[in-house]
Amino acid sequence: MANALIIAMAKVNGDSKYESYRDGYGLNKPVEEHLNASGVDLSNGGIFKELQQFQEYLSDYKIMVFDGLYSDRVMFSGNSLSAKKSYLLYDHYNVITNLKGAMAKKYLCNGCDTLYDKTHKCNNVCSLCTATPPCTKDQSKYCCTCNRWFLSEKCFQNHLILKVKDKLV
Repeated sequence: MANALIIAMAKVNGDSKYESYRDGYGLNKPVEEHLNASGVDLSNGGIFKELQQFQEYLSDYKIMVFDGLYSDRVMFSGNSLSAKKSYLLYDHYNVITNLKGAMAKKYLCNGCDTLYDKTHKCNNVCSLCTATPPCTKDQSKYCCTCNRWFLSEKCFQNHLILKVKDKLV
């Protein structure tokens, strides 16, 4: 479990040690440091209690564990709202580096981590600009290009920057 989390964090962060970690090299020291700092004891293996301890310690990350390659079989989902997400398979805590590919789904909702193929409505994402968390109404702003109203200046700016399916929203 600890090895997989170190590898997953290295992947998410673009760490230059990711390749060597993935190949099993250089993991002992960072694993030991994380175990000591988090207080996690893996001497009897690790399941939910240990995952929760790691999630509390690694609060900048969201840890998700799947029971096999089924998108609806989430065994553990950390409560972090972080964009840094570590996806693991429960069998031997293998790291999933491409969740959409592994689960054979076209899209992943960043607001609730739901995988889907066609449509999905999420309360954690702004329906106008796709920002997470959703925008709140302040002073509406009109976009002449899109012929649409946005909830606020920030919502308007988000729609200029954020892309969905490689198109401006």
